[in-house]
Amino acid sequence: MTAGKTAIVTGSTSGIGLGMAEALAKAGANVMLNGFGNPDEIEATRARLARENNTGVAYHGADMTKPVEIADLFAAAEKQFGQVDIVINNAGIQHVAPVEEFPDDKWDAIIAINLSSAFHLTKHAVPGMKKRGWGRVINLASAHALVASPFKSAYVAAKHGIAGFTKTIALEVAQSGITVNAICPGYVRTPLVDKQIPDQAKTRGISEDEVIAVLLAGQPTRRFVTVEEVGAFAAFLCSDGAASITGAVLSIDGGWTAQ
Repeated sequence: MTAGKTAIVTGSTSGIGLGMAEALAKAGANVMLNGFGNPDEIEATRARLARENNTGVAYHGADMTKPVEIADLFAAAEKQFGQVDIVINNAGIQHVAPVEEFPDDKWDAIIAINLSSAFHLTKHAVPGMKKRGWGRVINLASAHALVASPFKSAYVAAKHGIAGFTKTIALEVAQSGITVNAICPGYVRTPLVDKQIPDQAKTRGISEDEVIAVLLAGQPTRRFVTVEEVGAFAAFLCSDGAASITGAVLSIDGGWTAQ
């Protein structure tokens, strides 16, 4: 049962992360939010989740490029809620450029946030999960954990790394009551994507509908995955019904990687 468990969801002040945090709160879990954004808006989100779901919701602004702050995020969740049962490594950033033009600092930041932060947080969480004989680790990968696209060398490398990390840790903890899985969404309609659509339309000199068609060309369903779908999937993986699903790299991509 997810009710009464405690989850840390990184990168959860908006978009997919917030959708997963909401799904877990609805299932009765305490949730530690994390991410950047307007402090007043973050507090309003935190208060709303707590009020609507009658569960504990806190926030920590750890910079996921910094191991010391990641350690403090974990310690704060343990102090607030007593223990950490669920870790969702969702924080991520993107940069697009040909490899010969890819800035060194962007490569380092993407690897740090999209890959290394999952290692640091999971490392802190596993000992307690082992002791209690129950735990869930979910790593947000992407269709790009399974296939590549040009000009996304750092992102694709990090997401392929997340797939390997997921499988490895799943094997290490397989007899400890802990599952470790990766969710691989295709294009999800998030506020970030919504902001990009008009900019892309202006840059390309096409309509917003045409931009959406371009984005969804690789997704056979020709529709965006929804935040709610990803949240529901994550909540299921945290349930007892998913106890035998581990080490899996799970697509939720409208058929993208089936091609």
